[in-house]
Amino acid sequence: MPDPLLNIADIDERIAILKENLRELVEQSASYSGAADDDLMSRRIAEQEAELELLTKRRDELSQTRS
Repeated sequence: MPDPLLNIADIDERIAILKENLRELVEQSASYSGAADDDLMSRRIAEQEAELELLTKRRDELSQTRS
């Protein structure tokens, strides 16, 4: 059985990376102009937010099973 603490630590690291990616994407989107750029940035931000939500839920599940 995998160590839940290790999994939580890995998930926390991935969450931190995703948050940094989102911050950078938002900064980039402010500097871009044009519909194509806006659409691309919106899709990339939405993908990162979806992955962040999944990881957060997974971390919460692992935390609850640990308790």
